Amino acid sequence: MPLNQVTLEKQSFTPSKVLCVGRNYAAHIEELGNETPEDMVVFMKPNSSLSQQLNSFHDEPLHYEAELCFLVKDGEFSGVAIGLDLTKRQTQSALKAKGLPWERAKAFDGSAVVSEFVSFDGDFKELSLQLWINDELIQQGGVELMLYPPQLIKQELNKFTSLEEGDIVMTGTPKGVGVVNRGDRFVGRVLQGDQCLVEQNWLAQ
Repeated sequence: MPLNQVTLEKQSFTPSKVLCVGRNYAAHIEELGNETPEDMVVFMKPNSSLSQQLNSFHDEPLHYEAELCFLVKDGEFSGVAIGLDLTKRQTQSALKAKGLPWERAKAFDGSAVVSEFVSFDGDFKELSLQLWINDELIQQGGVELMLYPPQLIKQELNKFTSLEEGDIVMTGTPKGVGVVNRGDRFVGRVLQGDQCLVEQNWLAQ
């Protein structure tokens, strides 16, 4: 099978990996009853996790987590998208209780749902996201709420891994996560200030 690709301004990229930052919003840490980590939490999803289709079930009900996502180009975060980190919460809870890795809950096929990427002016400060489900605003938040903002995320990642052309970085989710129900209408947006940079519609399958 060919590797999955994403687009930035009509240019195609083949990510070697998706790097995900966990527990990057204090309110989300609180809603899941987790401890605030001493160091940045990072896990990876493979290229095979990338999808444009939003599924509601994969062996068990799936949970959505809306995230600001960045595309690596020329060593920088050059494009931004709205993404959904899909999670098998039941499996994740069982793995966490045993101190085991999360891959079975986070890295399955179709677990990284992303919109197209768009260029932005390089100013991260005013970037934020909105997630609407069935016309109700469910998640919102942005860089100002992050424990690790984008530039710091890049510094931390560079300490242990190579950011290759086309790699995707998912930056964590604000509070408001929940179950994906079949037939739900999702609308995700990336905003810079009051300007909408990206809007993506998904119908949960």
